[in-house]
Amino acid sequence: MKCIKLTEKCFYFQGAVNIGYIMSSNYGMLIDAGLDPQTAKKVCRQLTAQGFPLSHLFITHAHADHYGGAAYIQENHPVHTYASKEEAAILTNPILEPLYLFQGNKPLPELRNKFLEGAPIIIDEVVTEGKHQFGDVLFECMAFPGHSLMQFGVIADGILFAADAYFGAEQIKKHKIPYIIDAEDTLKSLEKLLTIECLGAVPGHGNYEEAFQETVKLNIEYHHYVLSVLLDILSSSPHTHEQVIQKMCRHFGVNPSSLSSWLLFRTAIMAYATMLIKDQKAEMVIEDAILYLKS
Repeated sequence: MKCIKLTEKCFYFQGAVNIGYIMSSNYGMLIDAGLDPQTAKKVCRQLTAQGFPLSHLFITHAHADHYGGAAYIQENHPVHTYASKEEAAILTNPILEPLYLFQGNKPLPELRNKFLEGAPIIIDEVVTEGKHQFGDVLFECMAFPGHSLMQFGVIADGILFAADAYFGAEQIKKHKIPYIIDAEDTLKSLEKLLTIECLGAVPGHGNYEEAFQETVKLNIEYHHYVLSVLLDILSSSPHTHEQVIQKMCRHFGVNPSSLSSWLLFRTAIMAYATMLIKDQKAEMVIEDAILYLKS
């Protein structure tokens, strides 16, 4: 992972999942920890090689690709770890992620993988929105729910570490149906991003941009497009839960071949459906013990 300097205090390790870093004096805070111990080890080696301190760790949200390396960091460095209350519940009990993806059933062994469940970690301090301090560094936490229950971004020294509040343009094209758990919250978080004044932003997936607002607008447009596709599918006739997932996947050209992948798409598609239901553009009905969605 390449370490990129953004300001005198802010850096980020560019990779499939970006990891932020804020430094001042004798203190240094990583923002997220990557997918696994190997990723975290590479980042820690680079910090050591450059003489950068590591005293704190901030986990933006409890998805394994963002915290999977955190246990390694805690085992090898005396870090003070932050997270929101909601995300901390999963970070300390990681089985909760495959549990909710599997609709509350105890997950099958194939769902207990590193992509859905990282090693449990200790949260030393639960943070809320607002200004906080580690050592002599002042940073601000900002809530961006939608992709997860209570994802937090971090802004310091004019740089916004936005986590998965938005995705880079290439990532939107790649995943086609972005993973979210609430479309309404996702759109509100994106609108919130447009109000933030800063030098630039680092998404969880994608490149640092000074004019990140254009990418945020692209995200907003894309989510509305996904909603329109779903509404169009539902307008033809009532569809079962599985039929909705199948037709959405066919439309966007995705073919989930594993249970993990199918469950992730199911969750995202139902997040969009839930927004349509809340807006009274669609409804759920149960007939003969079958769940249908219709406009």
